[in-house]
Amino acid sequence: MRYPLLALTLLALAPSLPVHAEESELGRRTPSELRTLVDRVTGRPLTVLTAGPSNDQKNYQTHPQWAADGVHIIFRSPDRNPARTPQAYAVNEVTGAITQLTSGPGNETGSLNVARLSNRLYYQRTGPDARQQVVELELTPLLADSAAGTVKSASDYERVLATLPADFKGAGGFTLDADERTAYFGVRLADGPPREPGKPIPQVPGGIRAVDLNTGTCRTVIDTPWLMGHVQANPWVPGEILYCNETGGDAPQRMWLVQADGSGNRPLFAEAPSDWVTHEVFVDRDTVLFNLMGHTPELRLRPTGIQSIHLRTNEVLPLGQTARGQGFWHCNATPDGRWAVGDNFDGEVFLINRHSGEIRLVSTGHVMKPDHTHPNFSPDGTRILVQSGMLSGGTSLDLMLIPVPETAAP
Repeated sequence: MRYPLLALTLLALAPSLPVHAEESELGRRTPSELRTLVDRVTGRPLTVLTAGPSNDQKNYQTHPQWAADGVHIIFRSPDRNPARTPQAYAVNEVTGAITQLTSGPGNETGSLNVARLSNRLYYQRTGPDARQQVVELELTPLLADSAAGTVKSASDYERVLATLPADFKGAGGFTLDADERTAYFGVRLADGPPREPGKPIPQVPGGIRAVDLNTGTCRTVIDTPWLMGHVQANPWVPGEILYCNETGGDAPQRMWLVQADGSGNRPLFAEAPSDWVTHEVFVDRDTVLFNLMGHTPELRLRPTGIQSIHLRTNEVLPLGQTARGQGFWHCNATPDGRWAVGDNFDGEVFLINRHSGEIRLVSTGHVMKPDHTHPNFSPDGTRILVQSGMLSGGTSLDLMLIPVPETAAP
């Protein structure tokens, strides 16, 4: 085996709780799958949140993962429910109980938006007229009723806030504004040819659309001559949107910043021809982290690794690079400016102390398939959430928590 063996300790499993008698799977609860692994390379314990045969995927690292109640972690799976349809779920970090949050066909779970200001979830669903709807789900009553075995109909927990235009084609996901009154959607304005294996994604015009969550009205923020990707609103500053030119590889100029009224559109970190920028993410009101790729010998002839850029001054500060594997790939950080996290192509996860510059290997063996680890910090900065192919050998994903070492230097 490529990775060292891991010691496995099975924790007590929570009992299965009753579900409502309707055909809908809304609120269906399944027992805890909590387990503890010990990494023999780092000695760190890992908490396994999901460990079944299903393919359980976390939100992308640009979006929140923890519900506002601080207890539930939201995730998606295409095959966890009996109907084997894509649905959203919540796992209780304390008890391990898993609750199904959506039910039925047509739910778009690739871009789940967990609210920060309320205990709600926002997602897209294909409506009866085949148009995309924006749905708001109240988590508090649904989770309480699920625990009590008294789940009601879906209309008691969710409401349709908007119906998107008939010609809507998503590209780059959607995101909630900092005040959570508006959602911003990446769109594709034309269809292109299929992507050829090993080639960049064919470029077609794209854009961003703003949807008022009170009125349902839709307006244009910006149009671009190339494919839209990774749309994310600044979680601390209303009306500020980060997006990218999505190529599936190296874009000539990847990162862009625009205001919600379409003004101020500008490249963020003007790239040199030899720069390969990827995986940008807001980490505080004024800072974006991104990675300068160093996975080839040619790229390593210049500085690479995780970087921060200040949105107001454009100052760029390097956080560091690892010599292990092919270097860093994804990144994230705590808003207090203390910690950053990065992974590499070998499924290893590193904690970076932004005060001292120390880079510490904290977890190994996460098998970067069928998808990457996409690390997020918990809201209090004490745990790192990843999705891992470790238990399945890369055939499916599970959710795992990595504790931030208590002895890490201040």
